[in-house]
Amino acid sequence: MYDDIVVDPCHDAVAAFLDELWDDVHDVLDVGCGTGLLAAELTARGYRVVGVDASHDMLERARDRLGPDAALTLANLPDLEVDGVFDAVVCTLDGITYLTPEELTPAAVAFASRLRPGGWLVFDVHTDAMMAFTVGQPIVEGEKDGHRFVIESAVDPDTRRSDTRIEVIPPDGGAPFTEQHRQHFHQPADVEAAIVAAGFTTTAVRDGYSDRPADASTLSATWIARRRP
Repeated sequence: MYDDIVVDPCHDAVAAFLDELWDDVHDVLDVGCGTGLLAAELTARGYRVVGVDASHDMLERARDRLGPDAALTLANLPDLEVDGVFDAVVCTLDGITYLTPEELTPAAVAFASRLRPGGWLVFDVHTDAMMAFTVGQPIVEGEKDGHRFVIESAVDPDTRRSDTRIEVIPPDGGAPFTEQHRQHFHQPADVEAAIVAAGFTTTAVRDGYSDRPADASTLSATWIARRRP
C-alpha cells in the first residue's frame, strides 16, 4: 500500500534520466533508497547498486523487492557509514529536504567521501515555488485504488520548514496508515555553498528529472555535480 499511495510512481523516468546522463558509471550508491524502487530500475539497466536508508522497515521492503542478496545498509544522513567507493551517488525524491541547513555541508562531505574523483552526485530539493504552492494548498485530499488519503502541511516561511502529516485510510475501514514528516526548503545559495565546500563542481540544475533548466516555476530542482579531481 505504501508504494501505491504515498510514493510518486516516477522511478522508471528518473532511472532513464540518469542512464542517459551518465557515460562512465557502473557502481551507484542510492542514499535514501526507501523500498528500493529506484534501485530496482537501475539494477535492471545493468548498474550495481548499494542502497542506504535510515528506516529498517523500508530496507526490509527493499530486500523483498530486490532479493535476499541485495546490498542494503542502515544509515542516516549526514553520516554515511557504508563501505566502498562509487561512480555515482544519488539522493532522489526529497531525500535532501529532510536535512536541516546546518546538515547540508556534512552530508555533501559524506557523499564526496564515497565517490571517486570525477564521480557524479545527483539529488533534488524543493524550491521557493514549491514552498508557495504548499502554503497555498495546505491540505491535499484524494483517492487511489479505494484508499483515501489526506496530506496536511504547515509551512513556516521564516524558517523555510514544513511539517507534514500523511494519512491513508483503507477501503475496508481498517486502521489508517499515518506518517509525520519535517522537510526544509533549502536556499539555492546554501546548496551551492555546501557542495562546493565538499569538493564538487555543479554542472547543471534542472527542472525535475528533465532536460529543462530550473526556473522560477520549478517545484523540484535536480542538482547535478561532479567531484573535483
